[in-house]
Amino acid sequence: MTSTSNEAITTARVRGVGTVGDNPGLESSVLVTIDGVYRPRNGVGFGDLGEMERIEVLKGPQGTIFGKNASAGVINILTQRPSFTFGGNAELTFGNYGAMGGSASVTGPIIGDSLAGRFYVARRTRDGFMDVSTGPGPRTLTEDNDQDFWTGRGQLLWLPSDNVSARLIVDYSKREENCCAATQLFVGQAANSRANLINAVRPDSVDTTATPFDRRARSNRDTLQDIEDKGVSLQLDIDLSPEVSLTSITAARSWNIISGQDSDFTSADLVYRPSDGSNFTDFGQFSQELRLAGNSGPIDWLLGAFYATEDLESGSALLYGSDYYAYFAGRVLGGVPGLIGLTPAAIFQPGNGSRDSYDQTGDTFAVFADINAALTSKLTLNIGARWTVDDKSLTSTYTSTGTSCDQAEGAFLPLAGLLGSATAQTIVGGLCLNSQNNDFDALGTFTQERSEDAVTGTMKLKYDFTEGAMAYASYSRGFKAGGFNLDREQAILITATGPNFTADPNTAFRGEYVDSYEVGTKLRLFDGAMSLNGAWFHQTYEDFQLNTFVGTAFIVETLPEVISKGFDLDLMWFPPIEGLTLQGGLTNAETTISPFVAADLLVPSRFNSLRRLPGAQLSFAPEWSGSLAATYERSIGSGLKFRGNVSAKYMGDYNTGSDLHPSKFQEAYTLVNARIAIGSEDERWTLEAWAQNLTDQDYLQVGFNGPFQVDENNDAISVYNAFLGAPRTYGLTLRSRF
Repeated sequence: MTSTSNEAITTARVRGVGTVGDNPGLESSVLVTIDGVYRPRNGVGFGDLGEMERIEVLKGPQGTIFGKNASAGVINILTQRPSFTFGGNAELTFGNYGAMGGSASVTGPIIGDSLAGRFYVARRTRDGFMDVSTGPGPRTLTEDNDQDFWTGRGQLLWLPSDNVSARLIVDYSKREENCCAATQLFVGQAANSRANLINAVRPDSVDTTATPFDRRARSNRDTLQDIEDKGVSLQLDIDLSPEVSLTSITAARSWNIISGQDSDFTSADLVYRPSDGSNFTDFGQFSQELRLAGNSGPIDWLLGAFYATEDLESGSALLYGSDYYAYFAGRVLGGVPGLIGLTPAAIFQPGNGSRDSYDQTGDTFAVFADINAALTSKLTLNIGARWTVDDKSLTSTYTSTGTSCDQAEGAFLPLAGLLGSATAQTIVGGLCLNSQNNDFDALGTFTQERSEDAVTGTMKLKYDFTEGAMAYASYSRGFKAGGFNLDREQAILITATGPNFTADPNTAFRGEYVDSYEVGTKLRLFDGAMSLNGAWFHQTYEDFQLNTFVGTAFIVETLPEVISKGFDLDLMWFPPIEGLTLQGGLTNAETTISPFVAADLLVPSRFNSLRRLPGAQLSFAPEWSGSLAATYERSIGSGLKFRGNVSAKYMGDYNTGSDLHPSKFQEAYTLVNARIAIGSEDERWTLEAWAQNLTDQDYLQVGFNGPFQVDENNDAISVYNAFLGAPRTYGLTLRSRF
C-alpha cells in the first residue's frame, strides 16, 4: 500500500496488481469494503475505524459477490458489533514528532436483550516529519506530513425477535492536515538543467544534491488538506425459514477533500493548486444490496442483486506563480516567447492558469448467484456468476487564462524561418502544454457517456482429504469498469503551417478484465497447532488501466496485457512453547507487461512516455515479498502479564514509477515494527512501548516526474522527485478496559 500527493490518495495492491491513484476517474483494482459497504476509491477507505473484529484479504479477482467488482482482490474490514454485556476501553498515546492521541469506546445493552449500542471516538495529532524551506512564501509552515484528525462511530444492534436482527452504523471523520511535500530524487547535472534554471530565478529552490532522505523539502505554497468522511448504513438479517435467510444492506456516504499543493515541489513560485476550495474532490454514494441464501440438502445457494449510484465532483485548479514566466518562458524556452510578443503582460500572469470542473455520475446494477454443491462427502463444486451493467456520464468544463498556445501556433512559420522547424516545434510545444491551451475553453461545457456490461464469475473444485487437509482448483473472471480521465487530453495535428495542438473531447478508457487460474491447498498440522496455506496462481489482465504523470499532465492508457503469476504461502504456528505464536507469509509474483507497440494504445503518440514498459516488470510489483511476526505472551506473577510482538515485512526490488524510469527504482528493503507491553492479567490496564519502522529504514513511496522540469528524452536536464516512506516513530500507549 502506498500514498502519494495527499493522505486521501492511497493505492492497495495484491499479488503485484493495483491501480495507481492520483486520478479519481479510475476505480480501484483492489476493493475496500467496511461492514459490507464498498468505498468508491482506496483512499476513502483508510481511516481510524475503531475496534476491529477482523480484516480479510481476498486475493485475486472477486467477480461474483461483494458489492462492486474487483479485478485484483478485496480488503474486507469488519468492525466489532455492539455487545449486550456492558464494557468499554480507552487509550492514551504519546510519541515522537509530538504525537498525541486518545480513544474511548463503550458498549452495552440499552433495552434489555433487544437493543444494544456501541460508541467509539478518537482524536490524534502529530507534528510533521518533513522539514520545509518555504522560500518567498506565502507559506509560513516549516514542516509537512503532520496529522490532525478526529473520528466518531456509533452503532445500534436491534434484535426484535429470534429471526430478525438490524444493525445501524453512523460514522463521521474530520481531518485538517498538511500533506504532502516531496524531495528531489534525481537532478540532472547539465549546466542547463531545469534545476539550475529554477535556481537562477530563485536561488536555493531545488536541492541539486538530490539527497531525498535528508527529509528537507522545498515548498513555498500551502499543502493544507481538509477531509470530511461521513456515512450511515443499515443491515437487516431475516430468517425467513430454517433453511432460507434474507440480508439487506442499505448505505449512503459522503466524502470530500479540499486541498492545496505546491505543484512544482520547489521553493520557487512556479505553479500551485490553491487551498481556497477550488481544488477539491467530492464523492457521494448510495448503495443497496439484497442477498437471499439457503440450503437444500447437499446444495448451499445464494442469490443477490446490487445497485449503487455514485456522484463524483472534482475541481482541478493549476495556477501560475510569480516565477513561472521567468523560469519557463525566459529560461526553458530561451526567452523566445518575449521576442514574438508573448511578454509577462500577455501570458502566464500570476494567479492565472486553468480552472476545470468535472461532474461524473455512475450507476451500477448487478445480479449474481453462487452455489456450493457437495458432489460427494469429500468433493465440493462451487459455481458463481454475475452480470453487471455500469453506466457513467461525465460533464466537463474547462477554463483557461493567461494562455499562450494560439499565439505560439500563429508564430510557428516565422520561428521556423529563424530557428529551424525542429526548434520552432519544441518552443511551440512548450507554449501549448495542456494547461496553456485555450482550445479547451472552446469545448464549453460538454458531456461524455459510456455504458458497458460484463459477465464474470468463478468455478472451483475443493477436495477434503481429511478434516485438516484440503486442496482446490479454481477459475475466476474479474472486471473493473472503464471510465474517464479527469484531466485534460489533447491531440497534435501537423499541418502545412505547423503543429496544431487541439483539445481532445474524448477522455474515455476501456474496462479492465482478468482471467485467473489458481491451485492451492489448506493444511492444519500438528493437531491444529499449525495452519499452512499455499496457492499457485496465473492471472492475465486485458486492457490493464494505467495512470501516468508525464510531468505536465496525467495520461490514462490501457495496456493490452499484464500477466501476474507465481505462488504465495501463509503460515500460523503455535509452537510447543507456551505463549508463543508465529505468523508468516511469502509471495513470489512475476508481474510483467506483455510486449506492445504504439498502435496498441488508445493514443499511439503516448508510446514515448511508456516506452520502457513492453516486456518489463510492472511498477510496485516486487518478485519476492514476505512477512514474519512473533508474539509472546505469558504471566509474570503478582497479577501481571507480559506481551511482546515483533514483525518484519520484506519487499524485493521494484520500480515506484508507472513509467519505470530508472531514477524511481526502489532496492529491496525490510520494515520492522515492535511492541512490548506489561499489564494486569484481567487487562484492566496495559502499558505498551512501541516502534514503527524500528530500524529507520529509508524507502520511497513513489518517484515521479518533477512538474514542468522533465525532458523525457534527456535525463541530464531533468528533475525527478519522490514522496518518502515514514521514518521511525515510537511512543507509549496506556490502555484501560472495563
